[in-house]
Amino acid sequence: MKNKTIVGLFLFIILVIIAGFSIFINVAKSMTSNRRVFGASYMTLVNPFFSVLDDGIREILEAHGDKLISYDAGNDQLKQIDQIQDFINKKVSAIFLNPVDLYLIEPALRAAKKAGIPIINVDTPVYNQELVDCLVMSDNYKAGQLVAMDLIRRKQGARIALIDHLSAKSAMDRAEGFKSIIANYATFNIVARYSSDGNIEQALSGMESILRDVPNIDVVFATNDPSAMGVIAALESAHLLGKILVYGVDGAPYAKKMILESKMTATAAQSPVEIGRVAADMAYRIIKGEKVEKQLYVPIYLINKENVNNYGVNSWQ
Repeated sequence: MKNKTIVGLFLFIILVIIAGFSIFINVAKSMTSNRRVFGASYMTLVNPFFSVLDDGIREILEAHGDKLISYDAGNDQLKQIDQIQDFINKKVSAIFLNPVDLYLIEPALRAAKKAGIPIINVDTPVYNQELVDCLVMSDNYKAGQLVAMDLIRRKQGARIALIDHLSAKSAMDRAEGFKSIIANYATFNIVARYSSDGNIEQALSGMESILRDVPNIDVVFATNDPSAMGVIAALESAHLLGKILVYGVDGAPYAKKMILESKMTATAAQSPVEIGRVAADMAYRIIKGEKVEKQLYVPIYLINKENVNNYGVNSWQ
């Protein structure tokens, strides 16, 4: 009798465990089925700016219990179009897009719109803003103006080399903002221009060419910090570091260190993590059917040696 009681109790415990496990599985399935999946495609994740922006998006999505799939397009527009199609096939809830080329991305935008998937354009605008639901970025035109105003404060005139990125609207806006200020001063002239596609290696080789072919450069304005790092490397090799002013845009930790070491003059600083957070918030509002602003600007400001210690050099602001 005692053995039967023990066996019965054992079977009862097993049934309770099985029932509990079944409930756990059903709850887990329910949670998984309610979990949204989002997609993000960036022109490159080699630039840490975009990795930090991605972290900002992920922080908000994961706080909601949702998932983010992030792709690096490697500055290849055809690859990015394939990535957007993959998101469409996966039926993601929304797409965060940093385009390789503002014009050539359009077929992917139209495909996503046809599929009814919202697109939140981040950092770099696409050309046709009617095909995206929201744009979250820094005021890039103002970034260029801040750089120009700092330059004018330091010098009475300059021969300037511009290192830009001709397929990125953000970089083009920075260059236009810069030119809008120096156009008022006959003594400030852009005498050389090179498109680095926003990366260190091309900026380095471009700056080497400029130093070889264009005499008496006083200032270099690079439209992002990776390009500024390439410029600094070229100047160092030519023993010109400290003799030519170097400006960038981003406010990356490594750029702030270069400012502290007097290798870089200043950078117009962005907050990529804040861009990501705002973009994620906009995605949820759009999904809920709320009306959102078409364009949102995250504040931008100049960091130079006078104030760099206020922002820290080991992290983004």
